[in-house]
Amino acid sequence: MDNLSDTLKKLKITAVDRTDDSLEGCLDCLLQALAQNNMETSEKIQGSGILQLFASLLVPQSSCTAKVANIIAEVAKNEFMRIPCVDAGLISPLVQLLNSKDQEVLLQTGRALGNICYDSHEGRSAVDQAGGAQIVIDHLRSLCSKTDPANEKLLTVFCGMLMNYSNENDSLQAQLINMGVIPTLVKLLGIHCQNAALTEMCLVAFGNLAELESSKEQFASTNIAEELVKLFKKQIDHDKREMVFEVLAPLAENDAIKLQLVEAGLVECLLEIVQQKVDSDKEEDIAELKTASDLMVLLLLGDESMQKLFEGGKGNVFQRVLSWIPSNNHQLQLAGALAIANFARNDGNCIHMVDNGIVEKLMGLLDRHVEDGNVTVQHAALSALRNLAIPVINKAKMLSAGVTEAVLKFLKSEMPPVQFKLLGTLRMLIDAQEAAEQLGANVKLVARLVEWCEAKDHAGVMGESSRLLSALIRHSKSKDVIKTIVQSGGIKHLVTMATSEHVIMQNEALVALALIAALELGTAEKDLESAKLVQILHTLLADERSAPEIKYNSMVLICAVMGSESLHKEVQDLAFLDVVSKLRSHENKSVAQQASLTEQRLAVES
Repeated sequence: MDNLSDTLKKLKITAVDRTDDSLEGCLDCLLQALAQNNMETSEKIQGSGILQLFASLLVPQSSCTAKVANIIAEVAKNEFMRIPCVDAGLISPLVQLLNSKDQEVLLQTGRALGNICYDSHEGRSAVDQAGGAQIVIDHLRSLCSKTDPANEKLLTVFCGMLMNYSNENDSLQAQLINMGVIPTLVKLLGIHCQNAALTEMCLVAFGNLAELESSKEQFASTNIAEELVKLFKKQIDHDKREMVFEVLAPLAENDAIKLQLVEAGLVECLLEIVQQKVDSDKEEDIAELKTASDLMVLLLLGDESMQKLFEGGKGNVFQRVLSWIPSNNHQLQLAGALAIANFARNDGNCIHMVDNGIVEKLMGLLDRHVEDGNVTVQHAALSALRNLAIPVINKAKMLSAGVTEAVLKFLKSEMPPVQFKLLGTLRMLIDAQEAAEQLGANVKLVARLVEWCEAKDHAGVMGESSRLLSALIRHSKSKDVIKTIVQSGGIKHLVTMATSEHVIMQNEALVALALIAALELGTAEKDLESAKLVQILHTLLADERSAPEIKYNSMVLICAVMGSESLHKEVQDLAFLDVVSKLRSHENKSVAQQASLTEQRLAVES
């Protein structure tokens, strides 16, 4: 270290004199010291004030320039040296050196800038202001096609520099995207796929950029899908495959890229991984099985990619996914059920699947998860059943297959996601009067619905419970169902639902309440009164923002509740006539007509 102190003193003198020979000797000594103990040497360099002198040594024509840049690259490996390098004014001369024709100078300059930028806001900002990124991207473009080892090493350093420059910084990543870095990197990957270090650097850069929404369109206009699938097929090593997966996942969120990945043959690769890993209990194999099956499900979220893989229900991929459902592997059961839910996104697919026995497979899966089951599998299987129940033609078939009985086994679940899907599935199934009557008479179900209507922490469960109560009344039109709901305390929740911010829910509530008033007013009277139904109807009619169908059904309901003495009195007390008479001139004809009828009724009854 004494030797180092002498070298630093000597360097100060020779740096001013510019005697290249003795300068070179001093620089060699520094590099040697850094190789032996980087941190301690860097501290000495910082303490000596020599950093400021380096700025004047970074000149294109000097034979020592590459060594000075190399020293800066080495000291900037230490976090505490990055800001001092910026403060010493090294960034601007380093960026200027990026215009050099000397390959060694470019290599060491790229390393120095990359290390200064690593995790350093100040470093990145200084490189940004000096315009370093654009010069590096131009180099990548012009050097892209050269495959000699020295050039590939330089390309790797430049990719690393851009990565350190933009990592976890959205605005700098956006800047690189605007400079057109993505097509250049994709081209690099295609040409240099045999070079492991450069390939790895491209993948990490893609991983960073792919998180940004604005990058997806640029990626979609390249052949990234083809290149990644080609690369993926070559990887035997788990860690390397993991790196490709990390790029595929964010890219596959884009529908255009989903289709490109499917066309490039990614699905076949994923199915192969699933087959290889399904029986393994090694941790990394289990993780890879999950990643592959999750990615498979993600690819099915795109309409075009999903339809391409469905192939009219005869596709190899669809058949393979079906075979996952009876598997003993929870991850595959989950992926299989989610894939079916994704395939069930149009009527044609749903009808085909129900006709070909998918419902029985899903019910079999649910049956295996009733007691202490896997919540994610329950949720996924219920999602699939709910989607399959959307086409009218499927409802009766699914009811006769026993879907409601299978779903009702999960009534005791305390997991909101399962509750939400269970409610949605039942609501989809009960369009038929008979099914609604049967379910509406199920006291346990109705009691649970009323309980869930109060699940204030879970708005989705609350909303779906109210909607199912309303649907039971609307589709059954049954006095017995209404009595069960009144006795279970469900009326107040239907009245609350009439004030929902969603017009469709308001409307469903008002129609159900009108049926209650028409069929069982005496039974429901007290509950309607304590839920302040009449005041709510007055508010809905007086509010200019209420949709026409809400005004219409509110007036129908007013007429229906007049049969109750106590509710009739409330209507009289609230001066409904004023509000209703204004609606006679409403632009919607149905509302205007109903206003005339309601006005007559109010006038007669007053």
